Amino acid sequence: MADNKKEQERDELHRTIWGIANDLRGSVDGWDFKQYVLGMLFYRYISENLANFINASEIEAGAGDFDYAKLSDAEAESAREELVNAKGFFILPSELFCNIKQKASGDENLNETLEKIFRNIENSAMGTDSERDFKGLFDDMNVNSNKLGGGVKERNERLVKLINGVANMNLGNYQDNTIDAFGDAYEFLMGMYASNAGKSGGEFFTPQEVSELLTRITLVGKTEVNKVYDPACGSGSLLLKFAKILGKDNVRNGFFGQEVNITTYNLCRINMFLHDIGYEKFDIAHGDTLKSPQHWDDEPFEAIVSNPPYSIQWEGDSNPLLINDERFTPAGVLAPKSKADLAFVMHSLSWLAPNGAAAIVCFPGIMYRGGAEQKIRKYLITNNFVDCVIQLPDNLFFGTSIATCIMVLKKNKTDNSTLFIDASKECVKVTNNNKLTADNIASIVKYYTDRKDVEYVSKLVPNSKVEEEDFNLSVSTYVEQQDTREVIDITELNKEISQIVEKEAQLRAQIDKIIAELREEATTEKISAVQKEGADE
Repeated sequence: MADNKKEQERDELHRTIWGIANDLRGSVDGWDFKQYVLGMLFYRYISENLANFINASEIEAGAGDFDYAKLSDAEAESAREELVNAKGFFILPSELFCNIKQKASGDENLNETLEKIFRNIENSAMGTDSERDFKGLFDDMNVNSNKLGGGVKERNERLVKLINGVANMNLGNYQDNTIDAFGDAYEFLMGMYASNAGKSGGEFFTPQEVSELLTRITLVGKTEVNKVYDPACGSGSLLLKFAKILGKDNVRNGFFGQEVNITTYNLCRINMFLHDIGYEKFDIAHGDTLKSPQHWDDEPFEAIVSNPPYSIQWEGDSNPLLINDERFTPAGVLAPKSKADLAFVMHSLSWLAPNGAAAIVCFPGIMYRGGAEQKIRKYLITNNFVDCVIQLPDNLFFGTSIATCIMVLKKNKTDNSTLFIDASKECVKVTNNNKLTADNIASIVKYYTDRKDVEYVSKLVPNSKVEEEDFNLSVSTYVEQQDTREVIDITELNKEISQIVEKEAQLRAQIDKIIAELREEATTEKISAVQKEGADE
């Protein structure tokens, strides 16, 4: 019953989001519109989060009817410093989402009101430990943008619709399931737009099922980890899988990531808050991870997961700092300038803890191409860092139909072999895409943990054999493809052909007989006609 109720609540939530989309359709581009919904959803979340935190504290102290939303701003100011220390931010009662909603339709300057509130929330964290986590969080929600309308009145009308739409989202009772609902709303929005966002799809969002597979691979044999890290964290979906699977408290020292795209960087921080990860538990940095990594003081990491951008350009050996960077120098060569994929692999390996595991989604070309990439693979295999390579089905990711792979790295392997798994059939088809089910994920993880040879599926290959194959890491090199073509029995086929030939001969004889009879009848009729004509004369 609980699962049914949860699904009903989720369906209702998704219908509400679609309703908001339909209200604003045509005025705001889908991907831009998502920014507004997420921004307003975040504003509602932190308003309720703060108010509930204060109310619970006051009720526990004996003030049973206390309601922070009804407090005056002057009364609330006295608790500002204490609340910023506890939550990382502060919101005046008059600026809470619920109070703004009540006045929104009558506020001719709603856009200015919202802009001021968003600035005040960000400023409340300035000079504190949470400043980096809040700075610029509302930058992508421009309430004065022409995308909302040509004039102030038109923009404010849409902002009222947006506020009411987000207010009508059934996010459940805060104590029971609010966090799951806020997070689910985020994931639904991301999936809804990533699936048809063209340029944005895989860049911003990794499907939840793929995130879960990567996470479970790095967690084999573990019920907790010290720190998790994603060097190209996007919107943070991979990092947050650890919170869902383990529980956030079992990621003892927090969630770390870096993202080069400023919009996605903001989304990731918002996503952390929406999943109730406190500011002190995450450190998401903005910048180019390969060129300027921001977490030197936080490595090594026990769990690393990533779906880095495929085959992007980077400075490579034209930058002398990278040539001498301790993350890349052990391989003796840098990844090609036009294909940075293995640079992300080397970076992850460098920051991986001795007892840790890294699971990285890879473009298939890096597994077999020659040149610098082959030399890097040689380094990885010779030092026994590659634990497993998994071939995934095609059409799993938004924006690309390519069948990608997962490379699993470890520093503490007990055998000098590499496991290859062909999981290309482990999926179900949903519309035009393939999807990993819970059973598919469980099967792949079992093949990974069993580390055994399974015909047509998995092969444990000694690294000496990989060397013989010129360090080719393509799964198809080692796992034989099952021949699904129909097996033909030649003897049986010849027998059938003989029977067909015999039947054909019989049919031809019958046809010849019929034709002969028809000719004979025709000749007889003709003779009879001639004889009759002669008699008449």
